[in-house]
Amino acid sequence: MDVTKTEKPHIAVLASPGLGHVIPLFELAKRLVIDHDCRVSFLAITTNEASAAQDQILRSPTIPYDLDVVNLPFVDVFAVAAPDITVVARLCVIVEESLKSLKSVLIELGKPTAVVIDLFCTQAFDVCSELSIPAYSFFTASTALLTYCLCLPTYDREVEGEYVDLPEPVKVPGCSEIRTEDLLDQVKNRKIDEYKWFFFHVSRLPMASGIFMNTWDDLEPICIKAIKENAFYKQIPTPQVFPVGPLIKQDEPLSDRDVEILSWLDKQPPESVLFISLGSGGTLTMEQLSELAWGLELSQQRFVFVVRNPTQSSASASFFNVGSDVNDPKAYLPEGFSERTRERGLVVPSWASQVAVLKHASTGGFLSHCGWNSTLESLSHAVPMICWPLYAEQRMNATILAEQVGVAIKPKVDSEQTVVGREEIKRVVKLLMEGDEGKIMRQKARKLKESAAKTLKIGGSSYNSFARVVNEWKTWIPGSDSFEDMFK
Repeated sequence: MDVTKTEKPHIAVLASPGLGHVIPLFELAKRLVIDHDCRVSFLAITTNEASAAQDQILRSPTIPYDLDVVNLPFVDVFAVAAPDITVVARLCVIVEESLKSLKSVLIELGKPTAVVIDLFCTQAFDVCSELSIPAYSFFTASTALLTYCLCLPTYDREVEGEYVDLPEPVKVPGCSEIRTEDLLDQVKNRKIDEYKWFFFHVSRLPMASGIFMNTWDDLEPICIKAIKENAFYKQIPTPQVFPVGPLIKQDEPLSDRDVEILSWLDKQPPESVLFISLGSGGTLTMEQLSELAWGLELSQQRFVFVVRNPTQSSASASFFNVGSDVNDPKAYLPEGFSERTRERGLVVPSWASQVAVLKHASTGGFLSHCGWNSTLESLSHAVPMICWPLYAEQRMNATILAEQVGVAIKPKVDSEQTVVGREEIKRVVKLLMEGDEGKIMRQKARKLKESAAKTLKIGGSSYNSFARVVNEWKTWIPGSDSFEDMFK
């Protein structure tokens, strides 16, 4: 093919609401500009529920030149979503309303070279097809979940009843089986809108011109090989896949509170502090929060404990307003907890700079909800984990990290229990921070940190995977070969 197109490709990147989607898509946008000489328009869905933390990211003074944040027309969440709607269904309703303007926005931008979207924005495939713009999916979770999602249309046709009632683990071609108790929340009840929305979007993944994956070869070798080589995925057919991770937040503006946290960490011994944070949306019940606090106190370990107002409603109660809540931990932590642990612990209300804490030399462990972004951040800074999954696919991630990757430990909980007790919390904290198993996990995490850094450098597998697509964008002429044909 005669290469005549040499100007910078203009790529539009579209994320659905929530930090778990915005952060990795925004990092992808930055990498396109910084590493691959593209011009990027980041399309931001704007609502009356936008979180303070998300605004901080999209308004950062360190955003590179050639990366523009373009706000899509405002959506009044309360006008389109019922107050009792579940998280993913709510997210999908917001996205559907927002993307009604997508066609006019893309035309106004001059019809970008390509569009990259996350899983819950697949209505964009129809718009891009109409405008003859290649549309790619960026899968923000694990490859293990992606392989399951690609199987879901088959399961939906062949399985009667609920997946959680199956007598055996769910088989995924070329990958490890998934225990029914580890299945993600969105597939536990096939009768509700949460499942119908999730199924709608994952069943449209084959419409993508390609799928970027936020992972790398050394972290998920078996699933990456399966999705590329196994006959099942070829028959779907699965679009070409490109592992380009780990794409994680590199830095963020530090608040006065963050500076205080880092100053406190400076005074602690290396790898001696357990960081406790349950992600952008995670919340605990009053009873569980109390047991967690008691377990930390009994363990006698150093800690930084990010806490939010407890709730009896949903483990993802803070998903849409992270960083916006104001609370006083003394109102809900055990009486006298902060005073009794003052010499070795730090209690932080609502929010802390996770990257800054994880990269600090004094941080030696992470009690995490096992969201994929937090997982990648933890491994990229060589910090082993205690798994505390709350919702979505986090139980799947926890099992992978503990049983396959070997960088995490899961608390033992009886099937009748709804709360992890303080003695079990004490046990796992001491094991991770003091025990031989914790030392082995830390060694494995260090190796993955080295691998993660290497894969993103020029010549690394993730860098090369990304560059391969960008090179095609730079040389592709609209109306010639299809993007799919160019990768054969």
